[in-house]
Amino acid sequence: MGAETAEAGTTQESTESPKKSLWKNWPLMSSIITYCVFSLHDTAYSEIFSLWTVSGRKYGGLSFSSKDVGQVLTVAGVSLLVYQIFVYRWLNNTLGPVNSTRIASALSIPIIAAYPFMTHLSGIRLGLALYIAAMIKSVLAITRVSGTSLLQNNAVPQGQRGAANGIATTLMSLFKSVAPAGAGVLFSWAQKRQHAAFFPGDQMVFLLLNVTEVLGLLLTFKPFLAVPQHYK
Repeated sequence: MGAETAEAGTTQESTESPKKSLWKNWPLMSSIITYCVFSLHDTAYSEIFSLWTVSGRKYGGLSFSSKDVGQVLTVAGVSLLVYQIFVYRWLNNTLGPVNSTRIASALSIPIIAAYPFMTHLSGIRLGLALYIAAMIKSVLAITRVSGTSLLQNNAVPQGQRGAANGIATTLMSLFKSVAPAGAGVLFSWAQKRQHAAFFPGDQMVFLLLNVTEVLGLLLTFKPFLAVPQHYK
């Protein structure tokens, strides 16, 4: 009876103890904001990549057919599946979610910058370069998203993870809803400035994609990102 009374008292105290507000949990909110910026970038990239590959050569595109683009995306998806099953766990255990996110974000920048110059390639060289770039970009993107998701998950106690995930998913959805429209408008605008002196045509599109990537990378450092104690 004494043990049951003590257990009941402990349960009541834990139930009545106030929980910290998720909106005031800066490790959580900083990781969510970083996650949203990366999600905005990835959604805009997906939109622009398809538009760019099917647009004509005179507009700075690759003149690919829908079938060609589908094959590129399929190969990238298969490589992503293999990476997630066999590689990511080892990478996360070795580098941790913070460092893996930073490295993946930094490596994404030169890949995006290289896309506009693929218009100078043709045949096997173009196919090889595009397939490799698409596979690496997909792997780096999922590394960033997984890293920030782990940071969110570990920034709150078990009892608040459902609510924290709800906030993250809601905000991420808002950013993702803006990205396709914004990317489409940006791409249409870039098509009209093929002979501009400053980053003509699609070079401007990929420049702005890199701007969002750099912003996300900067958000992974102090003082913005507050890393949970056990990752320090």
